[in-house]
Amino acid sequence: MCQLLAMNCNVPTDIVFSFTGFAMRGGQTDTHHDGWGIAFFEGAGVRHFVDHQAAVNSPIAELIKRYPIKSKNVIAHIRKATQGQVALENCHPFVRELWGQYWVFAHNGDLKAFAPVLDGPYRPVGSTDSELAFCYIMQQLRNRFGTERPARAALRAALAELTQEIAAYGTFNMLLSSGAELFAHCSTHLVYLVRQFPFDTAHLSDEDVQVDFSQVTTPDDRVAIIVTQPLTSNEQWTAFQPGELKVFVDGMPEAQL
Repeated sequence: MCQLLAMNCNVPTDIVFSFTGFAMRGGQTDTHHDGWGIAFFEGAGVRHFVDHQAAVNSPIAELIKRYPIKSKNVIAHIRKATQGQVALENCHPFVRELWGQYWVFAHNGDLKAFAPVLDGPYRPVGSTDSELAFCYIMQQLRNRFGTERPARAALRAALAELTQEIAAYGTFNMLLSSGAELFAHCSTHLVYLVRQFPFDTAHLSDEDVQVDFSQVTTPDDRVAIIVTQPLTSNEQWTAFQPGELKVFVDGMPEAQL
């Protein structure tokens, strides 16, 4: 299946280190060679890059590894196709507008016999179960809350219901963000860590690269990394529980009330 990567921070931060290791899984250290993509929130806008080529062969992926785009919320994906052909329109993450904000979504898994009725403005462009699920989530949120974005607690509760509903059709590990926070739902495999003061050196598992974060951060910085499988070999990663939905705000998982 596919793999997911996300970053949520309290200050704009680049994802070069994590993406360097993650991209290696797109055709070199793993078999996720059916396309990839990444989206960076910047203010109200989104920088969105996708490519149907394997990440290890993609000139665009090479650009991302060398160009330190800073963002407080980033979602990335490397694809191993289960539904839909290898094509640009089927590459995650997907982007839609709701409540005057861009929403970015990526999914790891396989949904069987998932065929919701879409009767509003949200329709898939490609042929993946993932984009169909995203359109369904956007439709249901709009139907439930109307034209105004609800408080985060209400939004979290609605997403908890929707992710459980969709997960009944198969594996539904997903990442979703509007740039204000990051929602992450686990069906099978997701892990996370929080880097904060005092910072240390981290070693990538998929590439011979290390960074001493104490040299490139301030004591006030805080970064949460969420990924399908741990990216580093010397840090303590925390596993999600199956069925768990977490919300990350300013580089920390928010306590569930």
